[in-house]
Amino acid sequence: MAQTSVLKAEVRERVGKGAARAVRRQDMVPAVIYGDRKPPIPITLPFREISHRLHAGGFLTHLMQIEVNGEEIRVIPKDYQLDPVKDFLIHVDFLRVGEGAKLTLDVPVHFLNQADSPGLKRGGVLNVVRYAVEMIVPADAIPEYIEVDLTGLDIGDSVHISAVTLPEGVTPTITDRDFTIATIAGSAAMLPEEEEEGAEGAEAPEGEEGAEEAGEGEETGKED
Repeated sequence: MAQTSVLKAEVRERVGKGAARAVRRQDMVPAVIYGDRKPPIPITLPFREISHRLHAGGFLTHLMQIEVNGEEIRVIPKDYQLDPVKDFLIHVDFLRVGEGAKLTLDVPVHFLNQADSPGLKRGGVLNVVRYAVEMIVPADAIPEYIEVDLTGLDIGDSVHISAVTLPEGVTPTITDRDFTIATIAGSAAMLPEEEEEGAEGAEAPEGEEGAEEAGEGEETGKED
C-alpha cells in the first residue's frame, strides 16, 4: 500500500506564466490542488523536496498530505511537467482525495520467477505488452504494483489479466475482454541444430550444378 507523506506549501497570490517563472527563480515549484467539488488552490512547493519524491519512484501512486495555511489536505499527484530541455520539474497537479474515494491509476506490473519459465530457459523472450495496468483502486489501499508469476510458462504462452491475483477492491478499467499482459516469444537464437546443419549442407541450385558439370566436361575434352 502507498504511504502518506506530508509536504508544506504556500499559497500563490499570482498565477500565469510570468508568476510561475518568478516562483521557479526562488527555487520553488508551482502547483495546484483541485477536485472534490472545491475551488482549486494554487500553491508553491520546495523544489528539492518535491523533486526528491518524484525521483524516488511511484510518484503518481502515492498519497500525500499537503499543509496549506495550517490545513492538511489529502491529495495524490495526477500529473507533472518537466522542462523539455533541462528535464527538471516545473509544475505539479494534485487531486484532492476524500474519505472512501476510489481512484483510477496506472499500477505497475512486476514479473516473478523468470528462472522457473521453461520458455525463457530455452532462450525465449519475455514480450511485455503492458508495463502498467489502469486500475480502479481504493484511495486508502493503493497497491504499489501487481505481480505476474511466470512459473511454468513456455514458448507461445500468454499471461492474461484473469491469471493475476488482484488486491481486494482493485479492478481493471477494461472489463469487456481478458486482455494480455505479456507473452513468451521465441527468438532467432533458438534455431534447432538440425535446421542449421541442413542449411549448411543444402544442395546447390540446378543452374550451379549444371555449370559444374559443364566445367568438368571441358576439362575432359582438353585431356582427349
